Amino acid sequence: MMEKKRHALRKLLEAVEKELLHKPNRKTLDRLSLLAGYQDWESFQDALHGVGDGEENYEVGEKPKK
Repeated sequence: MMEKKRHALRKLLEAVEKELLHKPNRKTLDRLSLLAGYQDWESFQDALHGVGDGEENYEVGEKPKK
């Protein structure tokens, strides 16, 4: 009985690890960037690497980047 539980737990952990290794798609990255205060993933990456900052996302009268 214990061996079956151990095997089931091992399978579950393997499935979780496999899922964690997947790269998120662009839509997911854009949504996460919104939570961080950026319009999209590209804006977040620009700010992260020193090209821009979050303030550019809040300028009045500008359309959001696509």
